[in-house]
Amino acid sequence: MSIDKQTTALLVIDVLTAAGDDAVYEPQPDEALFNERCVRITRAAREAGLPVIFANDDHIEGVDKELELWGPHGIHGKVTNLPELEAGSGTRDFIVTKRRYSAFFGTDLDLLLRELGVTTLIAVGEDTNICVLHTLADAYYLGYKTIVPQDATRTFLCGTQEAGIEHFVKCFGSTITTVDEMVAQLSE
Repeated sequence: MSIDKQTTALLVIDVLTAAGDDAVYEPQPDEALFNERCVRITRAAREAGLPVIFANDDHIEGVDKELELWGPHGIHGKVTNLPELEAGSGTRDFIVTKRRYSAFFGTDLDLLLRELGVTTLIAVGEDTNICVLHTLADAYYLGYKTIVPQDATRTFLCGTQEAGIEHFVKCFGSTITTVDEMVAQLSE
């Protein structure tokens, strides 16, 4: 696998921490290693000069349709990016807020990527079978290539990790890799 650093961006999907009660973003026991991997790949992407885009749940309480299914979560002002990610600290960091599963739906993500000259997305985040899956679906429909370091995605709400990864490959043509492999590629 070869990466063109001029046309690739890292997309960090919903790697968030709750500032209060949150049915989805409460810390989970298996989260520490996942978070560590997301921080590692974010740092490597910054060092390689890639744009790093944080796509964050930013729901309007009592309004957003998604809340009907999952309950209050990712409420505006009540979640933040995982502090170790240092979101917004890089010169090419961008934050895109979203009110639906996909980071493309109702946001300016596609416009941002096109203006940056991005054609390939490295996607990390959670939940593999919800927000990551729907974001990758829209990326595929819009013509983006996708790379997924599978050990920097996490399933905890719906389905299995294996089924999500299989879906990415079969339905979106995603290249599946690991954080170690991706960091090595970015450091070349």
